[in-house]
Amino acid sequence: GQRVVAVSAGAQHSLAITADGVAWSWGGGGDGRLGHGDEQRQLLPKKVEALAGQRVVAVSAGAIHSLALTADGAVWSWGYGAGGQLGHGDWQNQLLPKKVEAFAGQRVVAVSAAANHNLAITADGAVWSWGYGYRGKLGHGGEQAQQQPRKVEALAGQRVVVVSAGGGHSLAVTANGDTFTWGDGSHGGLGHGEDL
Repeated sequence: GQRVVAVSAGAQHSLAITADGVAWSWGGGGDGRLGHGDEQRQLLPKKVEALAGQRVVAVSAGAIHSLALTADGAVWSWGYGAGGQLGHGDWQNQLLPKKVEAFAGQRVVAVSAAANHNLAITADGAVWSWGYGYRGKLGHGGEQAQQQPRKVEALAGQRVVVVSAGGGHSLAVTANGDTFTWGDGSHGGLGHGEDL
């Protein structure tokens, strides 16, 4: 009786959005990644009641955390936070969705969650990243973790329309079709003809 309009798979859990803007989750519940206020696994999809009253337009499941984007341009995160990937300025887990306040005044239009870092695009085409910074996957010129979203200044002047966060690297596509990659280049994952 539901019409599903989007899905995202993590390591052991899944997220979905139905046409009425409701987020659902199921699978492994460790560290609160399902957003139901506990760590129980769910064998069937269950509404994320903490987001009731919000119209969810996008979801992205990381390995052990989750992101949701609501129609007002806000980002919500929950689950495992020890890498800083929840964006709340601490290392704490969240058993329930919590708004990422660092985006106040910004309208986010896309999100992508990976194992322990995230990417987002704001309405002005800027890219933001946060979480664990290993091998430079955040794009800030170092490997330092970021506990809150930070603009990727190296992409200033580019209008980014798509982002995708991988386990150890990141990708962005601009409005004119250019692709930018950064982070762990082992196995050639960055596409620069190198295995670094």
